Amino acid sequence: MKKEIERNYLEISSIADLKDSNTSSNGNLVEIIDPADFQINKFFYKNVGKKHNWVDRLAWTEEQWIKYASDAKVKTYVLKINEDLAGYFELILHLEKKEVEIAYLGLLEEYQNKKLGSYLLSSAIKNSFREKANRVWVHTCSLDHKNALRNYIARGMKIFKKETISI
Repeated sequence: MKKEIERNYLEISSIADLKDSNTSSNGNLVEIIDPADFQINKFFYKNVGKKHNWVDRLAWTEEQWIKYASDAKVKTYVLKINEDLAGYFELILHLEKKEVEIAYLGLLEEYQNKKLGSYLLSSAIKNSFREKANRVWVHTCSLDHKNALRNYIARGMKIFKKETISI
């Protein structure tokens, strides 16, 4: 059975356009995973993505995970709440275009609906612009968390493309 999915592509072109999250950072820490650790990418992909139909990477071998996570163009960050892993985002640097793609971003289920998504997204945008990007972009779809699109728009991102796909 086919299902129609709405996909939105969003962008932000200046850190000045960021409407930063007003979520307190008490006990919250976003840090880069350096050196890369594919197990973290794999853990979050599986656990955040299980309710949102993230399936593309489920068939990846360990070698594919290692190659992806250790690619110099990929930067993985984790959100810790009082030292517990709570969420993550992956940035893909497209240096030749001077842009950064927020490839994946999400929270573990027990940390959702606590306004941490806005904090995490603000951090992803800030870290993207630290890479000297002229543009940060992301895509989200109707399978993602119900607040995802609203969060991207609330942080100052603008929709630049919409499409409907069948899966």
